[in-house]
Amino acid sequence: MKKCLVAALIVASLAAHADTLEVKQPAKPAQTLQLSSPDIAEGATLTLAQVADSFGCSGKNLSPALQWTGVPKEAKSLVLTVYDPDAPTGSGFWHWAVYTLPASATGLPAGAGATDAKLPDGAAALKNDGGIRGFIGACPPPGDALHRYIYTLYALDSSLDLPADATPAVLGFSLNGKVLASGQLTALYGQ
Repeated sequence: MKKCLVAALIVASLAAHADTLEVKQPAKPAQTLQLSSPDIAEGATLTLAQVADSFGCSGKNLSPALQWTGVPKEAKSLVLTVYDPDAPTGSGFWHWAVYTLPASATGLPAGAGATDAKLPDGAAALKNDGGIRGFIGACPPPGDALHRYIYTLYALDSSLDLPADATPAVLGFSLNGKVLASGQLTALYGQ
């Protein structure tokens, strides 16, 4: 009887304070950016230009030209990521992560992801999951189903200050609560 009374008091206390237990998630972006490329099309297969020249693949490892519109006027910086959620790693594979792109930027030329390429002033690339500070092209294992390569652009209400050795996962975590708008472009590739 005493245990039932204690349990009832706990349940009543939790119900009375349910608002303190609620986990607040960041609001979804209110706006959508338009992300496009003359080199890749939504849902289309990548060409050898965007395929890696390592890990057993023999492409050109060239990041595609990208263009965007719709950046909110209150944006302070942009972030660009390229992610393969289908990589057989248990956590996907980050192909490219660039942060602190100027909010005034409207695109990147083809090849901007090369390790010796010049990004816009203030922008920085993190090491991808291949250990390279820049872009690495598609290279799924032979025989896998088509992989998705998701290019995502985020407009932020602030500029991120990340350590040089931060990972793309840390970058993703750092976006929480800062995204004003986002846009995606997804391409496919398989061997």
